[in-house]
Amino acid sequence: MLLLASLAGCSDLIVPDPDDHNNVAEFESAWQIVKSVYPFFQFKRINWDSIHTVYRPRAEAARGDEIDVVLAGMLGELKDAHVRLLTRGGASVATYTPPRAERDRYAYDPMVVRKYFDRELRLAGNQKIEYELFGDNIGYIYVATLRTEEPVLPGFDEALSYLKDTRALIIDVRHNGGGSDNNSIGIVRRLITTSFDLPPYPLPGGGMQQGSFVVPRGPFQYTRPVFLLINGVCFSSCEDFAEMMKHVPTVTAIGDTTSGGSGAPELFTLPGGRKINVSTKDIRGYDGQPIEWNGVPPDILIRQSAEDIKQGRDLQLEHACELTRHLHVGNAP
Repeated sequence: MLLLASLAGCSDLIVPDPDDHNNVAEFESAWQIVKSVYPFFQFKRINWDSIHTVYRPRAEAARGDEIDVVLAGMLGELKDAHVRLLTRGGASVATYTPPRAERDRYAYDPMVVRKYFDRELRLAGNQKIEYELFGDNIGYIYVATLRTEEPVLPGFDEALSYLKDTRALIIDVRHNGGGSDNNSIGIVRRLITTSFDLPPYPLPGGGMQQGSFVVPRGPFQYTRPVFLLINGVCFSSCEDFAEMMKHVPTVTAIGDTTSGGSGAPELFTLPGGRKINVSTKDIRGYDGQPIEWNGVPPDILIRQSAEDIKQGRDLQLEHACELTRHLHVGNAP
């Protein structure tokens, strides 16, 4: 009786075994969500039914949170850097790193950039915008993010107002991981004088979503030469931004091809509380090709390595500076 009483008193301390049947439900839900919304199966030549055949037995064999490994493996088959698993514990699990992002991870350093200035850079937009004058009346603006929750546009407007009388402008978005199209389009609108078309993209059920157009905004438009710095860590809406900027007549893109991830992801909740982030749109460039995997190439290719950065050199910034020295006098204010 004493033993039974002791066990009864401890019954609420015993953690029950996880219901492993739920793991199959988690797997099936994730697989079906991807099947219904993912836009790149044909482009990437992925047979999603075959993926199900491979991973379903693994889901059946998984015990407890081992299903996280199975789900991450299945999602990793998409080779899409937007696709992530959020575990029940809140961890965000990346399933893929684009090769160009891996290559350029250490090929840019803001501290090296600052060595090219004889003064401290000014900050705006919750410190997501850095800007200043340097050289022969050249403006520089670094845009660290395009995230909705950051005041990017007010910060950019502040910087542009300060630099409005420069001979040329360097806009640096290297290592910008993207965010909101409203922010990227908002920046473009300060650099155009007439309406500007956006590229169309395919709809999930067939047909094309026709590209809309944007119009100038702000108290003035910057119409002198602009040099855009990009690299392999530019990702998501930053790549859409680079594609738009390349089609602004005054802009020249310098650096290296962007990461190659532009699928407008959405977050979906699985039955057990896990979440998956999945691309839902096949965003295209003006040439009609997917930005996914392809990335956005620069107008002028300037390769830069981690070794250059170790030596205190920013070759991409240096090339932009060199181009500004050859501008016609008529471009000066």
